[in-house]
Amino acid sequence: MHEMNIAVRTVDLPSGASIAPLYPGSNLADAYAVDLPTAQARQMDMQSLARQLLGKQPGWAHKLMVLRDAIVARFGIRTAKQMEARPGKRIGIFRIYAVSDDEIILGEDDSHLDFRLSVLRNRDAGRHGSVTVSSVVHCHNRVGRAYILLIRPFHKLIVRHSLARAARAGFA
Repeated sequence: MHEMNIAVRTVDLPSGASIAPLYPGSNLADAYAVDLPTAQARQMDMQSLARQLLGKQPGWAHKLMVLRDAIVARFGIRTAKQMEARPGKRIGIFRIYAVSDDEIILGEDDSHLDFRLSVLRNRDAGRHGSVTVSSVVHCHNRVGRAYILLIRPFHKLIVRHSLARAARAGFA
């Protein structure tokens, strides 16, 4: 049986991602990738793949979100419940901006920053392909810059953990 590589890798920002034009001048831009573990994951529609990636967060991540909401509400920043309740197609707190065969763009715009997340599948990488999650944030003011400074380490932890968890579960 072929050994599955669930190692999450820090990678260059993908030039083929739809959010690539947003990289210059960003306050945060990063990308992480993992090999897709099965042929089924290689063929999933992008909304399903993103739901498997972004759903089912561990208890510690949920607790961080509760703490985040308690703090940001005082600064007029939307809470997770407020974002989830916003109109339009969403995956959790994230608005779906675009979907293609191999990429989904999610994100949110707020008074303090604009955030975009690309989930980009490369069907030619590895045995079953790979998926790269790229994040780009543009801050509008001091509140946005302070927010990114505080959440950057948690953002990296959550993205890396989400990729590893989804890969171990076979994106199922």
